[in-house]
Amino acid sequence: MKAAWIGKQRGMRIVLMMILSMALLAAGCGNTNNKGIVEGKVNVVTSFYPLYFLVNEIGGDTVNTINLIPAGVEPHDWTPKSQDIQNASQAQLLIVQGAGFEGWLDDFKKGLDAQSTVQITEASKGIALITATGDEHEGEAHQHEEAEAGHENHEGHEGHDHDHGGIDPHTWVSPKSALIMAQNVKDALIQANVSHKAEYDQRYETLHKKLVALDQEYVDSLQSLKKREMVVSHQAFGYLCRDYNLAQHAIMGVSPDAEPRAQDLVKLSKLVKEEGIKYIFFEELVSDQLAKTLADETGVETLVLSPLEGLTQEQEKAGDNYITLMERNLQNLLQALQ
Repeated sequence: MKAAWIGKQRGMRIVLMMILSMALLAAGCGNTNNKGIVEGKVNVVTSFYPLYFLVNEIGGDTVNTINLIPAGVEPHDWTPKSQDIQNASQAQLLIVQGAGFEGWLDDFKKGLDAQSTVQITEASKGIALITATGDEHEGEAHQHEEAEAGHENHEGHEGHDHDHGGIDPHTWVSPKSALIMAQNVKDALIQANVSHKAEYDQRYETLHKKLVALDQEYVDSLQSLKKREMVVSHQAFGYLCRDYNLAQHAIMGVSPDAEPRAQDLVKLSKLVKEEGIKYIFFEELVSDQLAKTLADETGVETLVLSPLEGLTQEQEKAGDNYITLMERNLQNLLQALQ
């Protein structure tokens, strides 16, 4: 009888261990960066969430996508680890934003294995980039081809500096730019695995239609608004503003860790009152303290406007993606600018 009891206890322990293992596996499946190299697939390493989304939408089951930055982490707060460099060394593709967004990229490339054959693609290639100038954070567009020679200088900064070299890299926040980025991702996947070209073309067309519809929704919804001024946490919406005739006024600079000057906050407070602005936008992955302080001082409310630099853990669990978050952004823009 004792032997039977011991056997029963061992059986229960085995069952519990199996349940625990399955739970850990399920948790890992939801984590965009908790992956390794998979043989028999095109291994693609992406630098942050929007690229991860594009690769999976176009690549489907033929790709194994490893996103470097985990859910809940702001890209400007992230630095690569040795495992990240090892994965990139063994991958077929490393897809980055470019335009100076990945300040760690030069050091990262130097750390790749000497035998690595990974191809590096800039998703922002072909987009007219914005140079951030002036206290109003307005910008002027320069064709990507003209800025191409300066990209190496923008991408690498000693100590993983997150100064973007005066270039606004946040192209993905506009659906019009996302259309170009999707094309670049498709071309890179075809180059890495031409045998699946037909599938990539088909999946790209499906995504293209979604992005075109999203762009049209933005055009139709925003074109008749009388109010076009918005106050945001950091200067991440230049492409959205350029493409849909809006104006952003940022509490911080192109990088969300840039500290605002006292005179800037005074100027923004005056702007909010003069323009009748009702909401101060903040984002989920950085502190909302400054946005709330400015809102309290001016007697207005706060509202989320996501720069889509990454998903929160809650958004990942809820199954949110680039499209759903961009649609949510549009609804919040309409609420704020009515």
